[in-house]
Amino acid sequence: MAEFYEIIILSAIQGISEFIPVSSSAHLYLMSEVQNFEIKSLLTDVSLHLGSLLAILFYFRDDFLKLFKDQKLLKLLIFGSLPLIVVGFFVFKTGLINYFRSIEIIAWTTVIFAIFLYIADKFSVRKKIETDLNLRAILAIGIFQVLALIPGVSRAGIVITAGRFLNFDRYDSAKISFFLSVPAIAGASFLNLKELTFSDIEVNFIVLLAVICSFIFSYITIKYFLIFVKKFSMNFFIIYRVCLGLVLFWFIYT
Repeated sequence: MAEFYEIIILSAIQGISEFIPVSSSAHLYLMSEVQNFEIKSLLTDVSLHLGSLLAILFYFRDDFLKLFKDQKLLKLLIFGSLPLIVVGFFVFKTGLINYFRSIEIIAWTTVIFAIFLYIADKFSVRKKIETDLNLRAILAIGIFQVLALIPGVSRAGIVITAGRFLNFDRYDSAKISFFLSVPAIAGASFLNLKELTFSDIEVNFIVLLAVICSFIFSYITIKYFLIFVKKFSMNFFIIYRVCLGLVLFWFIYT
């Protein structure tokens, strides 16, 4: 029963924080520091990410099918994903990723990139994906996305920040973030799968539950976050990030 509740909590954190600008890696790390969960396996982590990946593929299924006809957008998304894939592979294989995992780093990045998001969200809207997303813009966004390797930055957050700096509206910036999340999540899952041995791979109830719950939380988050960004600014997430950062500073420096 304990494993059931742990999977629900981890699925909620993964599914919700993966697609909004708050950093899923930071929240999962902080939860692991606060709670001594019994479930600590790469297979569980892969299962949670698989649920998120399936959710975004299902939600945007029509858009992804259109990509095969819209070769220009498909190529742009590939180019935009390359910086994160290349740098992420290097950081993961060299073990540098482990040096970024600390509460102090999370505290600082959570606040600093909340400020960047606040500034970017004040930029005017002059561009649309359909007419203005070009190689220069997508590469700029892709380079910004590399910063998401640092917990607390937030991949969704930094892509939306970059999109707003480039004068795309919140909805289109979020949509670009969702599109770029597919290779990002798939790449992270693939690297984790390579670390698993054949004996580690056992499809059981917990694994299936992790995929299903992560899918549900991810799908709901995608749907309602897109509705949210059409009506509201990023201020809610900015305030949340600043408050979280201040709480972490209090624990670190007092």
